[in-house]
Amino acid sequence: MPNIHYVEFDATHPDDFVYSIPDGLNAWLLVLTQTAALFEVNGELKEYPAHSVVLYPPKHKIYYRACSKKYINDWVRFDADDSYITETVFPVGIPFSLPDPSYCHQLFQLLTFEHTFQNDYRELSIDYLFRIIFNKLCEASQDKLSPQYYNLLELRKTLYNNPGHPWTVPAMAEYLHISAGYLQTLYKSTFGISCMEDVIHCRIRLAKEKLGFGPHKIAEVATICGYANVEHFCRQFRQLTGYSPRAYRDKLASKEQKVQAEL
Repeated sequence: MPNIHYVEFDATHPDDFVYSIPDGLNAWLLVLTQTAALFEVNGELKEYPAHSVVLYPPKHKIYYRACSKKYINDWVRFDADDSYITETVFPVGIPFSLPDPSYCHQLFQLLTFEHTFQNDYRELSIDYLFRIIFNKLCEASQDKLSPQYYNLLELRKTLYNNPGHPWTVPAMAEYLHISAGYLQTLYKSTFGISCMEDVIHCRIRLAKEKLGFGPHKIAEVATICGYANVEHFCRQFRQLTGYSPRAYRDKLASKEQKVQAEL
């Protein structure tokens, strides 16, 4: 499993920051940028935007520097012989964009904490965190992110956290300061589902939770999930689950009774 030499998140550097190791390190280096930076790739210096990631294997030339008032990144230097790292499918020494910067940043925070404190499951936790990070990076290397991607991602997170909000396409478009038609095209091409279909799926997912594990009446569940009309809620619930809300609740109650009887 990976052995960390040093890991840091929110590392902040001045505008004259330069990191240059012509002969590379005797270890792996993974860098996630929070601000734009200049990286040397194939002998050329090129500016890469914030939320880029680059993996340097041992002995690989390293050169990057700040290109604004300050440079901020998360980074880890480590040894590894695990195949998911040594045989990674994404390019080494070449920055590419992250699909979910805040998520990866949180993983780096956890990695830093696990490395700092001596816990019983420290090494295992570090290995799990590395595997999640590299899974996300493999996904990221296959994606071509649109200029609006990060704004779309924030919209989708807001939607998932607030499914009961009275979402409409015009309101979501206004959130991103783009037209409703452009939003629908971008959202579907980015996430593989239309924005209103996503809203419905979120609402029904919440409804299933409230019906199965709450004291609410069906009309109350409909309101909580953003439906002004109970009949409309029941119709959409049946379309996605194959059950009416009452039948779904009865099915779960029957299953619970069966489990209790077998104990």
